[in-house]
Amino acid sequence: MPRFPRTGLVLAMLFSAATAQGQQDEPLVLDPDVSFDPSVDFGFDDDIFAAAFDEEEQSATEAWFEDFTIRISQSTSGQINNHSIDLGAFGKFPKPADLETNRLQFNVRYQNPIAPGWLIQGSMWYRVYWNQDYEYTTNQDSIDTEGQLNDLFIQRSSGAHSFKLGRQTVVWGETVGNSVLDIINNSEFRDFTIIDIEDARLSQAMLVWDFFSTDNSSSLSTFVNLYPEFNPAPVRGSPLFFDPGFNLPDYSRDGKILLEAGTQWKKSFEGSDIAVMAAYLYENQLRYDPPLPGSADARPDINDFLLLGFSANRAIGKLLLNFDLAFSHNILADSFAFPGTSSLSTPVNLRKDQIGTSFGFEYAIDNEQNVSLGIQAQTLLDAEEGLQPGQTLTNDGVFGSWLVRYSNAMRNGDLTLSATLQGDLAAESLLVFLGVDYTLDDNWSLSSQFISITAKSGSFLTVFDEDIRLGMTLTYSF
Repeated sequence: MPRFPRTGLVLAMLFSAATAQGQQDEPLVLDPDVSFDPSVDFGFDDDIFAAAFDEEEQSATEAWFEDFTIRISQSTSGQINNHSIDLGAFGKFPKPADLETNRLQFNVRYQNPIAPGWLIQGSMWYRVYWNQDYEYTTNQDSIDTEGQLNDLFIQRSSGAHSFKLGRQTVVWGETVGNSVLDIINNSEFRDFTIIDIEDARLSQAMLVWDFFSTDNSSSLSTFVNLYPEFNPAPVRGSPLFFDPGFNLPDYSRDGKILLEAGTQWKKSFEGSDIAVMAAYLYENQLRYDPPLPGSADARPDINDFLLLGFSANRAIGKLLLNFDLAFSHNILADSFAFPGTSSLSTPVNLRKDQIGTSFGFEYAIDNEQNVSLGIQAQTLLDAEEGLQPGQTLTNDGVFGSWLVRYSNAMRNGDLTLSATLQGDLAAESLLVFLGVDYTLDDNWSLSSQFISITAKSGSFLTVFDEDIRLGMTLTYSF
């Protein structure tokens, strides 16, 4: 993921946030207390301001600016309760209350249909990390800045064909937020301000071709990833960072050309859709071997695999059922089950086949309320084959997670209450997210979040057991 220069320096599928956007033209209001004499001659030439009020020029400028949406947000969040974590043989680990994020963020989105059949779209963010933000602390107690390009592509549509070239994302799964097929783009989870894969998904340089049937009842979509990327390691100082004692560098291509490609065929029926797909991919999560003697850098290991998938949905009144099925050939048997963080290799270094499914529903209670459920379950085929005596797999048996969401929009959508609950199938961890979003007017909005985590010993979330986090974000959009 390309980034803008910085002044100094995962929870997959765990968090979500919401913001509001608006646009308003302020009227010109004359102060009633100010008066003037119309007979006074100020000596101005009649044409002195002619260019300033040229309607065509002003109209063109306004039309160009309308292609942009800008959002400015100031957010603060932290872990608020003092407690300690029992790590068994490693003793107790203190977790004092601490401010974790304190940052100003600029989001810019640009979308312009430059000509019939042509579209340019892009978005980026730029952050300023203030005092007590973990990025500020990591930068030797100095203000730090960072920028990131989210997406930037050009699209050409003609007849039944559509082509998109540039940084973009490809989504195949039907189970929102918890799909076994949503693995094409890499992702980044730095802290607890993001809890959903949709928000953590990163774009990549792709060429996408879509072909639609004459009656639009079916489509064929093909992508080629021109520069596959991998999940970034957690940022030093962030809540999800752990220090293995050596560096975790990016994968060095050394002149190698890496490509990913996939095709999806989709068919629509009355009240339902089905799709089949196949892809050649690299696992998004890098795996590291320990450093060689005399080196401080671990050795990144990449793995290519084949994916075959099937998805379907079915609408029954206000209920939408969804289903995903994925078969992965030749994946790493001990891929780390804590997506978004960097995994270190173990003595078990086998390639195996894996089958997984995700299913659930979305239900519109009424025009303001909706609830959804997603369950993901995966298992390795022939899991014990190739293991040495005494060896065990991290991903043993059936493993996965569940996700429940609820949203209620009130006061004509100005006030939204939301709740997200997520846990693993082994019932070893539970994350609770409560959100309140309030739109003050067409430009200003305010959101707050409450996050609670509980985890048993042995869970990947053990170090966050009993954590309680509060966050607040003030946003100005235009």
